[in-house]
Amino acid sequence: MTERRERRSAGLLLFRRTDHGLEVLLGHMGGPFFARKDAGAWTVPKGEYAPDESAWAAARREFQEELGLPPPEGEAVPLGEVRQSGGKIVTAWAVEADLDPATISPGTFLMEWPPRSGRTQEFPELDRVDWHGLDRARELIVTAQAAFLDRLAEHST
Repeated sequence: MTERRERRSAGLLLFRRTDHGLEVLLGHMGGPFFARKDAGAWTVPKGEYAPDESAWAAARREFQEELGLPPPEGEAVPLGEVRQSGGKIVTAWAVEADLDPATISPGTFLMEWPPRSGRTQEFPELDRVDWHGLDRARELIVTAQAAFLDRLAEHST
């Protein structure tokens, strides 16, 4: 019997303090499956990593790959882990920083599209990135990742 490795991802959740409260930077997942979806289609910029890489190193690497910008310096607030509905375990850290969404240069991935067409197309990992207040972010983010928003709010009070 072959041992199946648990899929793990790590990411950085940027946050900033505004006159309206905390805002977080989320990315809308790219590709045709999420093109017309909003609720549940936004995520912490993150990506998978191998067992021999630390989650922290992966979070910083994936931030660079997903947004095309170096990860910000600053205190990293551990937000722990969540298990998404598909079984993937996501680990995240929050870092206070400001970033202009217009400056991102997202990484891309290839997939066969349309299905069974034999044609491969390139899509952005994240097709847009934006700042959202915590209430709006809870409406948009992948359900399991909402726990990261709650943990950030607890830390910031």
